[in-house]
Amino acid sequence: MGKFLLVDSRQLDGFEGLHQAVHGSHVDVMQLGRGRLRGTLSHVGIGDFSLSIGTFNVGMRTQRVPSDDKLIVGMLLAAEERVAHWSFDMQLNDVLVIPPLVEHDGVFHGPSAYAAMRFDLTEVVSLFGGEARLGDPETWRSRGHFRADLETGAIASRRLVRIMSHLCGHQHGLTPSTADFWKRSIVECMAANVLSSLPPDNSGWLPSARRLIRRVEEYLDETGTRPVHVSEICAALGMSRRTLHRAFQEVFGLGPVTFLRQKRLCTAHSILRESAPGSTTVTAVAMEQGFYELGRFSQYYLAMFGEYPSQTLGVGAARRRLHPSGHEI
Repeated sequence: MGKFLLVDSRQLDGFEGLHQAVHGSHVDVMQLGRGRLRGTLSHVGIGDFSLSIGTFNVGMRTQRVPSDDKLIVGMLLAAEERVAHWSFDMQLNDVLVIPPLVEHDGVFHGPSAYAAMRFDLTEVVSLFGGEARLGDPETWRSRGHFRADLETGAIASRRLVRIMSHLCGHQHGLTPSTADFWKRSIVECMAANVLSSLPPDNSGWLPSARRLIRRVEEYLDETGTRPVHVSEICAALGMSRRTLHRAFQEVFGLGPVTFLRQKRLCTAHSILRESAPGSTTVTAVAMEQGFYELGRFSQYYLAMFGEYPSQTLGVGAARRRLHPSGHEI
């Protein structure tokens, strides 16, 4: 079944850390809530199987392009506000199935915690062999949402956190056989919620607001990193400001102007974080992202990330120089 490899646990100090929210699967992330992001991200790997648990203190937008050939099964461990994946509204301990090569779209409106396991679809026969339906790979080829039983879900959630904590403290004391035991224990937590659920909720097709948002984001992808005005979007896509505003409020709880500004702030944050001091300036980055009043840009930035842009400049590059090697699974 594969031997135990490594546990990696770290503190998060920016939304960029959540690009690796699920080990081995890149996730595009945008910060929605205001404040300096704080949180933790832990991975445990056993062969090609991994469990990731993450926590964060502000609202986030997550997207994953359909390039991952692994199955991802996730559970919502905690949430202070609304959480939606695709058009499924999640409740505590609900289970989400992201099949191989299927894109993912999630919105966390506030502080949250999640767990996600990632493995090859061919492994379900072995891992879920005791349950005929769950042991059939075809069961996992469609995206799904399973509503957790309140009691069973709470038990499974607590157990996942305890397993991760145990492995973080005993990573060097495991043999291949005990590692396999823990791997199956992790899977059992997720499976318990699926089995206790009502039939999968497959009615979550993208409603009109999400289809509209998808069109907007496709347009933004085509424009690259340059700043885009709301009026340009309305003209390009042939929609009114009112329609655009209603869609953004429904999906994100933000108006389009605020969303676009925060998207530009996130781009600026990533550029500043990865730039070496002396290679660029805060003013240059602000101008590139359409912020022509540096004082207002700094105010927006401080409110969004809890630090001034000058404090972010070069942080990522400096950390890589100090820590040239990181722990990976």
